[in-house]
Amino acid sequence: MFTGIVEETGRVLAFEQGEKAWRLRIAAGAALKDLAAGDSIAVNGCCVTAVAFGDGEISFDVLEETRRRTNFDDLRPGSRVNLERSLAFGGKMGGHFVTGHIDGTGEIECFEPRGADYYLRVRAPEGSGRYLVPKGSVAIDGISLTVAEVEGDAFAVWIIPHTLAVTNLAGRSAGERVNLEFDLLGKYVEKLVAVPAS
Repeated sequence: MFTGIVEETGRVLAFEQGEKAWRLRIAAGAALKDLAAGDSIAVNGCCVTAVAFGDGEISFDVLEETRRRTNFDDLRPGSRVNLERSLAFGGKMGGHFVTGHIDGTGEIECFEPRGADYYLRVRAPEGSGRYLVPKGSVAIDGISLTVAEVEGDAFAVWIIPHTLAVTNLAGRSAGERVNLEFDLLGKYVEKLVAVPAS
């Protein structure tokens, strides 16, 4: 479980197919603190397991399923990725509950400065608009954000300068893919409403 409050941006060192899984190696700093083998880290919002670490880097095994459902396929050496360690009991709870289970990828339609802030509009996968409500929560590349407007399967958020400075958004542009995780509560409500009581 995560909060969507990014702790740092890491840099991809390699993302290569191995015999049993894809191996993702990331240069990191803060994410290494108190890290143990088997710990979960959100990489661009996707929960992956640390299998090796040290000397300023972390390695993860990535399933083919994960690669297909996320924007990991776009990663290249040098790519910046958002990193967050899993939520610790007794820690601060900012953002919203984020599971790290990506629902799909969206495409950036517009990302531009408007006044002191930035306007980000994303086209979500077809049919996803039902999970989006104004003032609700969404995680974009693992960043907890508040939905400002919804139009069908497209939605917009506002980005404050601090978020732009501490995440990988500063290098993003229209046409690029982002990982999306919709609010967990909305998905459960949909399931409960759809299933008749027994």
